[in-house]
Amino acid sequence: MKKVAVFCGSSIGFNEIYRNEAIKLGNCFIENNIGLVYGGGKIGMMGIIADTMIEKKGSVIGVIPGLLRHEEVAHTNITEMIVTKTMSKRKVKISKLVDGYIALPGGFGTLDEIFEALTLGQLGIENKPVGILNTNGFFNHLILQLDVMVTEGYLKQSNKEMLIISENVTDLVAQMFNYKAPEMTKIINKVVR
Repeated sequence: MKKVAVFCGSSIGFNEIYRNEAIKLGNCFIENNIGLVYGGGKIGMMGIIADTMIEKKGSVIGVIPGLLRHEEVAHTNITEMIVTKTMSKRKVKISKLVDGYIALPGGFGTLDEIFEALTLGQLGIENKPVGILNTNGFFNHLILQLDVMVTEGYLKQSNKEMLIISENVTDLVAQMFNYKAPEMTKIINKVVR
């Protein structure tokens, strides 16, 4: 893995533990020579991980839609800033740049982006590792919802298992390095036949 997309909040949340784990992830990326690709912001969790890596001369690429590129949001100190026309084009650009995805605590945007990455894997369009750093049990309810989706027949267990989950930065990154994508039958082929 040379570049990993990190999806996370433009807020730092109410608990210092989230900030500390973002710093740990940035340091882990530096130690493993992994470049960061992210939403391009200088605020919240996004800003913390970017600043951590910038301080240690790491590669940081921001991909930001033009509508969010104003002074109080866009980071001006990163390695490269790519501006896209729309949020959808941002996701496509990020997908082309990275070898994997990680979600840290965040809101709607974080969930949207990590689930799109999982959907690309489920469809067999990509076979990149997708992980969540479950700091402080932040994603526990989401993980339970995935179990409900399996139980009720809306998600295959094998597809749920594509999601790498860990509460530890080092463990999560190690699992992502060792990830082997499951064989997926492309839905597109099934529809055509």
